[in-house]
Amino acid sequence: MNKKNLERFKTILLTQREELIETARSTLASDLGINVDDLPDEMDLASAEYDHAMNFRLRGREKTLIRKIDLAIERIKDGEYGVCDECGDDISARRLEARPVTTLCIRCKEEQERREKEYI
Repeated sequence: MNKKNLERFKTILLTQREELIETARSTLASDLGINVDDLPDEMDLASAEYDHAMNFRLRGREKTLIRKIDLAIERIKDGEYGVCDECGDDISARRLEARPVTTLCIRCKEEQERREKEYI
């Protein structure tokens, strides 16, 4: 992959990372507690608890994505970005644009998913 494309993907990854961190900051800044006195009935409380749990689940997924972004940035620095971990072929630019943190080409990813389905 040429230097121009590497810089473009690095910019995409850094922008994504910053957006995720900003989302996490705004979640922390908001009131994360549930004040039972503000909720008129049990349904409202259950709904608030569900929303609260969903927000934490989303933040957990975002944390995982940030780790993957950091690994992708390291791969750029190491000259390994855009190379499939399984077969060593180049990962297409279209695939990287759709999923910049990917470490598998589409053929190897499809094979991985096929193997996973066999075990379900």
